[in-house]
Amino acid sequence: MSKFFSKRHSALVPYVPGEQPQATRKYIKLNTNESPFPPSPSAQENLAAAGRNLQLYSDPKCKRLTELFAEYNGVEPEEVLMTNGSDEILNFAFMAFCDEAHPAVFPDITYGFYPVFAQLNRIPYETIPLREDFSVNVEDYIGIGKNIFIANPNAPTGIALTVAEIERIVASNPDNIVVIDEAYVDFGAESCIPLIKKYKNLIVTQTFSKSRSLAGARLGAGIADRELINDMNTIKYSTNPYNVNAMTMAAGIGALTDDEYMKNNRDVIISSREYASDELKKLGFEMTDSSANFIFAKHPGIDGKELYLELKERGILVRHFDLPRICQYNRITVGLPEQMQALVETVREILEEKA
Repeated sequence: MSKFFSKRHSALVPYVPGEQPQATRKYIKLNTNESPFPPSPSAQENLAAAGRNLQLYSDPKCKRLTELFAEYNGVEPEEVLMTNGSDEILNFAFMAFCDEAHPAVFPDITYGFYPVFAQLNRIPYETIPLREDFSVNVEDYIGIGKNIFIANPNAPTGIALTVAEIERIVASNPDNIVVIDEAYVDFGAESCIPLIKKYKNLIVTQTFSKSRSLAGARLGAGIADRELINDMNTIKYSTNPYNVNAMTMAAGIGALTDDEYMKNNRDVIISSREYASDELKKLGFEMTDSSANFIFAKHPGIDGKELYLELKERGILVRHFDLPRICQYNRITVGLPEQMQALVETVREILEEKA
């Protein structure tokens, strides 16, 4: 770091994104939980049309997109804030509601950006260990009196809480916000969005990156009581009023109008997840019960990092984490059926060679 870098950030450990290979080699890319399907036809058409007017600023209120997203989710436009990916709405929540008097808490194994946002914004935080089976123990969060961040389904485990379990957490912490990060909700979990009508301390975040195939466009949303949305808008308009660019906004509108396209693709991904899970279990793998678009698995006969490296050498990228509790696991994004077949066959070859 340079001599000019602020000392207040000297201990900051940045988030490490998954590999985005730039080399000429073509990989089967199963490491960053992207959709294997392209954006919907309407999303692509809208995006191209919006590109002809980039001399103009985008609508800072995202009015049409906000209205469509609100209608789709059964809420009012004033209860929605569209953002540059769901990472931005998560950061807004840390900035708007957390401080030394209102620390943050989240699981010890979860989305890696939570501790980064806490450190970046100089917010005290603590982590609560997951159970041995990697599930969230709801009792650990009942009446805890801190601002709570929970990914549901969790990442990288894929395990989901029920809406009833989340409601217990929200109801027991009326003086603190509870943020439920639903990046993967479309693949097998139930959304908590209806609960925002009942609880003024709940924020639900979602993304267009996964089920709606817009990871490269960067579009997310926060859904909450309008007073919380107003608070986060204060942060938005104090940092970047034009946070969603015109092409992303247009693509998001198209993706919402092509809902059947999303649902069909989601069903293929769920089917491919079940196929790959069953086949990997036959090969001796142990895994969590995933409700996301990925599998979290380990094999007793091969080290987790070794398997990751072997797969990479053979042209398949998966995600490996060095954290002690999960270093034997790999997170495998669910791709197209033929990609998952290739994964299973390659893993079988590796295990046979190691036997």
